[in-house]
Amino acid sequence: MFNAEELNSIDRKYFNVIAVNEYDVTVMSRNTGHYWYMHNPEYPEQGTIILFHRHSGSLPYHYQKREKSLRSAVRYIRKHDRFQLNGRKW
Repeated sequence: MFNAEELNSIDRKYFNVIAVNEYDVTVMSRNTGHYWYMHNPEYPEQGTIILFHRHSGSLPYHYQKREKSLRSAVRYIRKHDRFQLNGRKW
């Protein structure tokens, strides 16, 4: 479950926040226009975040990876944005 502190820490200048509740966060990166859906099922352990991604609003989401916290998921999204903006090169 996401707590209020985690949810309030989402950078609204970097992300367009589409939907938020205690188990789900959906954002769009203002840099790339990519959509990210972060789900916290609290299974198999508390703090597991499943990250889904899509390139535009009309495409379906695909599984991207798991992260241990909302903070680490946001760090990964920013890293992914840099990859995309750098011509898909690390």
